Amino acid sequence: MIRLGTRGSALALAQAQWVAERLPGEVEIVPIRTAGDERPRGTPEPADKSRFVKEIEEALLRGDIDVAVHSAKDMPADFPAGLLLFALPGRADPRDALCGAGSLDELAEGAVVGTSSLRRRALLLALRPDLDVRELRGNVDTRLRRLAEGDFDAIVLAQAGLDRLGRSGEGAPLDPSVFVPAAGQGWLAVQVRDADEAGNRALREFPGMYGVREHFSKDAELDEERSVVRLLGATCNTPIAAHAVVGEEFIAMTAFVGLPDGSRWIRDELKMKMPDGIDLLGRHVAERLQQAGADELLADAERFAAAS
Repeated sequence: MIRLGTRGSALALAQAQWVAERLPGEVEIVPIRTAGDERPRGTPEPADKSRFVKEIEEALLRGDIDVAVHSAKDMPADFPAGLLLFALPGRADPRDALCGAGSLDELAEGAVVGTSSLRRRALLLALRPDLDVRELRGNVDTRLRRLAEGDFDAIVLAQAGLDRLGRSGEGAPLDPSVFVPAAGQGWLAVQVRDADEAGNRALREFPGMYGVREHFSKDAELDEERSVVRLLGATCNTPIAAHAVVGEEFIAMTAFVGLPDGSRWIRDELKMKMPDGIDLLGRHVAERLQQAGADELLADAERFAAAS
C-alpha cells in the first residue's frame, strides 16, 4: 500500500487521484490539512508558501505517508533536508487563463479583474494600468461563481487547474511570452524521503518517470524556472515569473519581476543550446535580471507588501 499525501481541496484531490491511478499497486489518498487551510474565513491568504506544504512534509518525514503530491508552482524554493522533489512526466498547460473575456484587449477601461496572485496583479497592471485589480480568494468553483454573479468583469486562473477540474472551456489562455506563468506552473511535483524504499519504488514504476529524467527533457523546465526564483531570493511578496521551454536544440526562458502595482518591471528572454543550457539557463537569467536592477525592484516589492 502506497500512502499518498495531499491537501484536501477539490483541485488537490483531483491531482492526487491522477497520480494515484498511475502508481503501482494499491494507493491510499491521505488528505492533510495545512496551516494555510486553517486560516479563518475572510482573512488574507498567508504569503508564506510553506504554510501550505509544511504539515504534508512533516507527515512524510515521520513516515505517515510515502509520497506527497503538490502543484509545483506552490512549492517554496527550499524544502527540508531528507526529502527529494521530482517533477512528474507530462507538464500540463502552463499558461494562465482569462475567464470572462477572450483577451485582455477586450476588457473595457477600468474593468474589474480578480486574482489572489501578486504575480498576476503585477502583470495585469503592467499590461493594462487602467484595470481595477481586486483580491479574489477561494477555490476554483468559488471564483468562477463570483465571476458569474457579476462581482468581477474577468478573473485569471491557471489553465491547468481548469483542465484538471473538467472546466477547460471557461478560460481564454494568455500568451506565456507576454503574460509569463509562475515557475513550475502546470507541473505536478512529488516528494519522497531520500532513500525510502516505498516512495522511490513508486517513482521508479511511474510511467515515463526515469525515461524523462535521463533525457534532460521537460523536467529541466521546472529545474531552471525554480533556479531563477531561488537565486533571486524571491518570496511570495515579490512578483516573479519564469517560463522555460525545452526544444530539440534549445532551451529558452522568459522571466519577469515587477512591483505589485505594475509601475516598474523587468522582463528578460534568453535561449541556450541543448544540452549546455541545462543547469545554466536559470543562473544566467537570474544574473541578467540582477544586472538590470531586479534586486532593488524585489526589495521595493517587499517594502510595498509591508506597507499595504
